[in-house]
Order: sequence, then structure tokens, then C-alpha cells
Amino acid sequence: MHLARWEPFRGFLSLQDGMNQIMNEPYVRVSAPLDTVGGWFPAVDIHEDAERIVLRAELPGVGRDDIDVSVEDGTLTLRGEKKQEKQVESDGAFRQERYYGSFSRSFVLPAAINADRINATYKDGIIEVVLPKAEETKPRKIRIGGSGNGAQGDTARN
Repeated sequence: MHLARWEPFRGFLSLQDGMNQIMNEPYVRVSAPLDTVGGWFPAVDIHEDAERIVLRAELPGVGRDDIDVSVEDGTLTLRGEKKQEKQVESDGAFRQERYYGSFSRSFVLPAAINADRINATYKDGIIEVVLPKAEETKPRKIRIGGSGNGAQGDTARN
């Protein structure tokens, strides 16, 4: 049987993801002036295993120095800015679908992490943040000691 953590705000997170997706659709950007739509949101994948949590985000065109990753109170925040190379002011420009500006995404971490061992790498427009789990949150197999009759106060040990 698999136990799942009850998350009362899961529905709100799904709503937020849906709103983020709506705001990132190209037709929304084309139909409204860029400065009225708001910031853009990079696509993010988050995976968890027994040892760590790994976040990967697509940040094409964002410089390494324009990215900020922080962890505070169990929340991972990814911030940055994609700067426009140069403004095109020409009668020949008829469409602009690339997004520019600041972004900020925050994620509540599902487990305690070892903040001293966080590692982030950036290559080919992809940032990968590896968050090792703290020892107390890693799953453990408990060995049962004793003779099996329970008469001598058997204890469980790691």
C-alpha cells in the first residue's frame, strides 16, 4: 500500500499551473502588448528519489549571471531575467513571439534538504539544481534484533 501526503492546496497549485500555461500561450502574447501581459515562466521539471530532489528548468537566452537560485524555509525559488538583445524599431518587423523580462518561480519542497550540499549547473540553456535530502528524511530499512520471543525488550535498529 502506498501512502500519500495529504496536500490541501493541491487544487490551487493545479489552478496556478493552468494559469501559468494560459499566460505562456503565444496567441496571448501576440494579441496584447508585451508590457500588459506580465512576465514569462520557464518550463520546469522536478523529480525526486530516495537521495535527492532534482529541478531542471529551460532558460534559453538567459545569462548565467542573470539567474538566482535560493532555498529558504522549505521553498526553492528560481528568479532571473531574459534581456532583449536590442529593440527592433523597423517597419519590417511584424511579429514578436520571443519572451523577455523577469521571471520568478517558487516551489515548496516535499522533504527537508541538506542546504550545504545544494549544487546548480547551467549548460545549453538548461539549469539543473540538485538538492540532496537531509539524513532524517531519507527512507531507512529497520533491522529487527533479538531472539524473536520479545521477552527481553527487543529494539529496532538501523
